[in-house]
Amino acid sequence: MSFRLLARLPHLHLPAIFTRRPHSASKANGSDALTPAALPVHPSRDELINAESSYGRTLFGPIPAGHRREFFHDKNNIWIWHESWADAAGHPQQFTIRYEVRPTGVYKKLGAGQYLQLEGAELENFRRAAHAYLDLVKTNLYHKS
Repeated sequence: MSFRLLARLPHLHLPAIFTRRPHSASKANGSDALTPAALPVHPSRDELINAESSYGRTLFGPIPAGHRREFFHDKNNIWIWHESWADAAGHPQQFTIRYEVRPTGVYKKLGAGQYLQLEGAELENFRRAAHAYLDLVKTNLYHKS
């Protein structure tokens, strides 16, 4: 799991938005408050990804009405950010960013484009999001501190 590589990165002091707990009040669609994800006794890989993404999508603030957001750790050292929505004309729009954590750095790939290495503020934002995600999922979904 990419946690091993991320654990070697400097510890981050996350702002309060990253430390909310599941008992926070929730709003209808687009909530930035966390809600507990219910898992079956023997969840499938897809059920685990969906449950983890229910926490990951909350890390970046409110989700606009009509938007769908996903942020999750897929496998090995792969992270996925996905957004989809309908534009003003009602046409479906979407983008997906694939992040790979490698020993040489963190790289992103937009759609079918080339991999680009993250640097500066973008790298720091990814680190914050990954650490916050891992903390939220471990604490709230898997109940580990």
